[in-house]
Amino acid sequence: MIETGAIAALLAMMAAVAVAVVRQRNLFAVVVLTTAYSFLMATALAALDAADVAMTEAAVGAGISTVLLLGALHLVGSLEMKPSAGSAVPLAIVVVTGLLVAYGTYGLPAFSDPDAPMHRHVAPRYLQEGPKETGVPNVVTAVLASYRGFDTLGETTVVFTAGIGVIALLRRRRPGEQEDKP
Repeated sequence: MIETGAIAALLAMMAAVAVAVVRQRNLFAVVVLTTAYSFLMATALAALDAADVAMTEAAVGAGISTVLLLGALHLVGSLEMKPSAGSAVPLAIVVVTGLLVAYGTYGLPAFSDPDAPMHRHVAPRYLQEGPKETGVPNVVTAVLASYRGFDTLGETTVVFTAGIGVIALLRRRRPGEQEDKP
């Protein structure tokens, strides 16, 4: 397990990258910065011992998303248009939402607290009863595919739908292109 100071440093770097993304007008730089953000997020998740989520973040967030964003960038150009109105209202909404989320974390048990409800009730049940109830020897697979099967199906549907949407956008014809006639 990594020290909390290293995790705090990763979170600080993620915040700095997020600010840089918001301030940047060159869309290629935004793609590079969001890729860096995804790698930092994957590193933070790995440091928190969430290896499966870290690998997913690295593959989807830094890998596939970067390729799709670069493909979209090829279609639209590299400079963002100047906003027509101020950004004070959206910024205020984001700050208030962030403060509410941070406030909501104060009621949670301390990180890796062995007396947290999850460690006393849910985790032991999954470890003891999971193989018998699901027939799957791997606890992670049992949780994802059986106990949370509908949730996993929903997540897969969202990712599939997003992929179809991106493909539809990337296949859009450019002005002046002729449709192939048989």
